[in-house]
This record gives sequence, structure tokens and C-alpha cells, in this order.
Amino acid sequence: MARNKRKEQLLEIVNERLQTLAYGSALGLIVGWVLYIGKDIFVPIVFSFIVVYVIIGIARLLERVPLLGRAPPPARYGVSMLIIALGLAAAVVLVIGSTGTVAALAPRYQESLLVAIQRTAAFFRIEDEPTWTTLRQQVLARIDLQGFVAATFASVSSLAWTAIVVVLYAGFLLVERTLFATKVACLSGDPRAVARILGITADINAQIGSYLAVKTLLGILLGALSWLVMISVGLELAAFWAVLIALLNYVPYFGSIVGVFFPVLMAVVQFGVTSEVLAILLPLALIHFVVGNFLDPYLLARSLNLSPFVILVSLTVWVGLWGVPGAFVAVPITAIIVIVFSRFAGTRPVAVLLSRTGELRSGRS
Repeated sequence: MARNKRKEQLLEIVNERLQTLAYGSALGLIVGWVLYIGKDIFVPIVFSFIVVYVIIGIARLLERVPLLGRAPPPARYGVSMLIIALGLAAAVVLVIGSTGTVAALAPRYQESLLVAIQRTAAFFRIEDEPTWTTLRQQVLARIDLQGFVAATFASVSSLAWTAIVVVLYAGFLLVERTLFATKVACLSGDPRAVARILGITADINAQIGSYLAVKTLLGILLGALSWLVMISVGLELAAFWAVLIALLNYVPYFGSIVGVFFPVLMAVVQFGVTSEVLAILLPLALIHFVVGNFLDPYLLARSLNLSPFVILVSLTVWVGLWGVPGAFVAVPITAIIVIVFSRFAGTRPVAVLLSRTGELRSGRS
């Protein structure tokens, strides 16, 4: 009889776990579907939260400035928002100006690219001249760089409007930030539940804020060093590529590859297959290698605790859901999920598997 009872209890536990897994999988699919069809709505909202983290981080740094340190928090937040708005406006103006430059120089770039491909083919003796001419007529003659630039300009205009919406959302989030604790207290009369929610929020704010602050500083460092390399060689649109490299630093793994690829491709188009290309490729690759393999792990060791495999999978998932914007928010969202899961006994094992070391700073519930 005792054995039968144990078997029945074991079967009940297994059934409960299977039901929980099935319900969780169904809920995950539903949430993923909602996120996919509503990406135009959710993307600005998520980025507004990221902007709020950056605003608060800058406001805390302003406390160390002699005059601004004595100003009330709303004033520091206003100055921080002004700095971010000016930075976004400068980036948009820079991109629009660069687009106009590319449109004017598109014919020369296309001819230079053709010459570089011809030299490369001749060097490796891949094809003779008649076949290469046919290839040029069939492939390169169909490349419409000016049309591509026009499409890029339209994308930039849409990006500028999205940036305005994000800043607007961030402003309202800052206004309501001080009322969050009061709202949470009104949700439940249980002090333990309120303390748990506030504890999770504080943990998220600390870890995500630290991560974004470090990534922002590293991005600025990468962009500045890359700009010095490109401007010393004489690469055109060096400031634009530097801004792009700084932004791509938020994208794990692939950001460094893309950040090196485009300036090198630009060097091939501008200079051809010459020593200037190596003068840009080697220093940029070295800078990204040092920052990505030494500075980044050292400075971020205490901010997030995510498995590299989990980061790669989350990057794939969020890019599939939201496209390019998903690559920038994949790591913060995954980190938030791990923090929340770590605070509940039922989901804590999942958080342990998603973490890098298995040791979680969040306490058990």
C-alpha cells in the first residue's frame, strides 16, 4: 500500500510538472506572438525604459558637478534629458548629412568598387577579362546606389520620429517614477508582497543600470578610438562610422564584426585594394579585440550573470521578433527575465540554467 501511494504521489507530481510546462510553453508562444505583431508599439516603449536608465545614470553623474550637484533631482533629470536629446539630434543630423554625401559620391564609389573587384579577380586569376566584363554588366550594372540612398533617407526619417516618441515616453516615465512605490503599496495589503516587488525592481534597476552605463562608456571609447584610426588614414564619413561603431557596441558578438566590416568596405570602395585598407582593418580589429575580450568582461563581470550561449540564443530570438531593434534590447530583457525568475521558487531553476555561473544574487522567495 505504501508503495502504491508513493507511486500515485510521484505520478501526480509528474503530471503537475508536465501541465506547468505545457501551460508555460503555451503562454510563451502567446506572448511571443503578441510581441511580434505589436513590435511597432512595444519597441518605442522598451527603448524609452532604456533611455530612462541612461537619464538616471547621467543625473547621478551630474551630482559630482560642483554647481549641478546642489540642484534638485528634477533639474538634474532635465539637464540629462537635454544632453540625450542633443545627442540624438546630432546623430540624426550626422546621418542625414552623410546620406547626402553618399548620394553625391555614389557614382565614384560604384566605379571604385568595380575596380577593386576586378583587381581582386585578376590577382587570384579567377576569371579572364571577357567573363569578368559579362559579370560586371549582369551584376554591378544593376546596383542602384542612389536608390539605396533614397531608401536609407526614408528609414532615417522614420528613425527620427521614433526617437522623438521614445524621448516623450521617457519624460512621462520619469514623472511617474516617484509614484511607483506608492502604486505598488496600493496593489496589495501584504507588506511581504510589496517588499518582494520593490526588491525585484531595485535589483533590476541596479544591474541593468550598471550594464547600460558600462556599455555606453565602452561604446564611446570604441567610437573615439575608431574615429582616430579612420581619420588618420583619411577615410570619408569617419564620424558616421564612429557613431555606428559606438551604437553597435550594444549588440553582443555580431556588433563588433559589423562595426569592423562596414568601415573596411568603405575603405575598399574609397581606396581600392591598397595598404590603406589594411591600415584601417588591423587597428580596428585590434581595438575591438582588446575591448571585447579584456575591458568588456572585466567591467561587466559584476553587472550581469548571463550564459554566453543564452545571450546568443536571446539575440537570435529578439532579432526574429523585432528585427534590428531586438538586437539592442536582447541582453537587458533577458537579464530582467533571469532576475524575476530568480526571486520565485518555481522558476528559480530556470534562472540558474540561464545564468553564467549558477550563482544568483537574488534571494529565494
